[in-house]
Amino acid sequence: MWDPDRYLTFAAQRARPFADLLAQVRATDVTEVADLGCGPGTLTADLARHWPGAHVVGVDSSAEMIAATPADPPAGVEFLHADLRDWAPERPVDVLISNATLQWVPGHLDLLPRLAGHVADGGWLAFQIPGNFAEPAHVLLRELAAGDRWPMLHDLERPSAHEPATYLDALLDLGFAADVWETTYVQLLPGDDAVLEWMSGTGLRPYLTALSGAERDVFVAEYRDLLRAAYPPGRHGTVLPYRRIFAVGHRG
Repeated sequence: MWDPDRYLTFAAQRARPFADLLAQVRATDVTEVADLGCGPGTLTADLARHWPGAHVVGVDSSAEMIAATPADPPAGVEFLHADLRDWAPERPVDVLISNATLQWVPGHLDLLPRLAGHVADGGWLAFQIPGNFAEPAHVLLRELAAGDRWPMLHDLERPSAHEPATYLDALLDLGFAADVWETTYVQLLPGDDAVLEWMSGTGLRPYLTALSGAERDVFVAEYRDLLRAAYPPGRHGTVLPYRRIFAVGHRG
């Protein structure tokens, strides 16, 4: 259901939380790195530059995203088309990182023990997920889809997140020294219908996939009108507050 080009429309805004997460992973002597939910691989390449000489694998369940990864990746980098719920490394990894992915995995809290099992002694488990599902962009989308006209949308799997303290407890229960925090980015988005463009690269994707033809056009038009009312452009562009939740665990 993913469109790499649309996803990368706001590449700089999507990359910033990744950089903020990576800054708190103070790993040394790194030989194995995994990026779960690597998307088109642009940020996976940053991991190879961050830890020169390490073997870095990017994993994504979207064939479209894997097809968009570099045909000639940096040395030591490979990409795999696989579901992170089933994937397992050939050897324990020193850094396992997941950026804006786990919110798409139903019951992802129950997945953390499996992911933790892939981390080597002294290794790091780090992830970042959106925590903005109570924002108008998501609330309006869910309310619109819940209408009687859209029965095909009623049972869609939607992204979700827990509160930061829940992830803190989960990492501590798994034996990690943990650092969990949240940040709200006040993003300034340029262009007309900027919030719709942002959502069409992520949260709107399941809805677009479930609809076709005229139905999709009608749904998107109505959602656009709701977003225009909720996020009127300011003098400098459209402001979209975006809360992110970060969790970093270190296995001593």
